[in-house]
Amino acid sequence: MPQVIVLGAKGRFGRAAVTAFANAGWDTRAFARNWKAPARAGIERVTGDLHDAATLSRACAGCDVIVHAIHPPYEDWSTEMPRMTKAVIAAAKDCGATVIFPGNVYNYGANSRDTYREDTPWDPTTRKGALRVAMEDAFRASGERTIVLRSGDFLEAQQSGNWFDTVIAAKAKRGKTTYPGPLDRVHAWAYLPDLARAAVMLAEKRETFGTFEEFCFEGYSLTGDALVSAIGKAAGRAQRVKPLAWPLVRLAGFFSKAMYEILEMQYLWSVPHRLSGAKLARTLPDFRPTPLDQAMNEVLADWK
Repeated sequence: MPQVIVLGAKGRFGRAAVTAFANAGWDTRAFARNWKAPARAGIERVTGDLHDAATLSRACAGCDVIVHAIHPPYEDWSTEMPRMTKAVIAAAKDCGATVIFPGNVYNYGANSRDTYREDTPWDPTTRKGALRVAMEDAFRASGERTIVLRSGDFLEAQQSGNWFDTVIAAKAKRGKTTYPGPLDRVHAWAYLPDLARAAVMLAEKRETFGTFEEFCFEGYSLTGDALVSAIGKAAGRAQRVKPLAWPLVRLAGFFSKAMYEILEMQYLWSVPHRLSGAKLARTLPDFRPTPLDQAMNEVLADWK
């Protein structure tokens, strides 16, 4: 039975990855700083500090795949991301594992206005975009087999503080949607269970890939209007849409590092972008994405 360890198993992608690998029959370890909720049967929990090289190496020992799902707060990226990258590469070297991690669209920058593909040049225009490029370049240079599964913003049923559940659809059951940009611009979205299933399927083909392989996950390419319509159908009521008050976010950025970091990514809501899933479809011909209406029903089902 193949073995996988999910680093950052309590985070958004981490939770989905633990579920997807376990459901696919992998021997699954979940790594986090601490645990409180009861463990799911059949999943081994590991507690430790990512920055403790010896602990991380022991946790990854014997694993065929390392899922790097650790996502520090935006304001900590400049200090944490280089340390995390170095630690995960070292662990992969120690155990000979393939590393898989979710990529984002920050690499392309505000000047890219096309459909993003694996060969689209990177041109980051933000500090966080430059940090992501440096991270991926480090994995590429390491020589360790690495798979990047790149997607847009996440959709998930658990309300966990992301754009969708905190800002956009937080009041959807009351008929209110807040949208951060013009309603006619296309924005990329990924349903987390689908993204995690694709990661498992890529992991099962890892031996056929080069040392650094990049895949774009198409997900849903939606204008703001299309997203609001899907939210309304799932919520069972028409939505009254209001724009996000970016001037207030800008003001808050003077006092809050978190708000300042969010402000840097405002361009993603005004620059149209989508991801091409052509390479992924060729590689995983049996992958079937969840239809948008079904995904949105599942996302909003238990929201108040």
